[in-house]
Amino acid sequence: MPNLANITVKKFDAVTNIVWTGVNAASGVDSPAIFRSKTVGSATAHQPEMRVTVKNNGTKDRVVVTYKYPQIATNSTTGVTSVIGTVDGKLEFTADKATDSTVVNEASAQFMNLLADALIKQTLADRTNIV
Repeated sequence: MPNLANITVKKFDAVTNIVWTGVNAASGVDSPAIFRSKTVGSATAHQPEMRVTVKNNGTKDRVVVTYKYPQIATNSTTGVTSVIGTVDGKLEFTADKATDSTVVNEASAQFMNLLADALIKQTLADRTNIV
């Protein structure tokens, strides 16, 4: 896995940048690298989080990405802020260890670019089928 670094992404408005802070490097196979958007909420439980884990799966290498984006609300009576819902995501990318690196490079680039396409983003946002 590459060195841990912060990741900057665009918000839904496609203009505003959000920094996802690399808070924990992976210490090896099956250990996740953890990123958090510290621009949301003050408690760790209130912050969106992404974990990237590389797993050795026999003849295949597997990368699993999990994502959690909490919805928080503050109780007007008590002043306590808590998580009232979440949006969760998971991506799993598997490649045969014997596959040529140029093929894996091309497959990974196209896969991630497809996921970043406006049509796919809108499908996730609307939670409706592509017709």
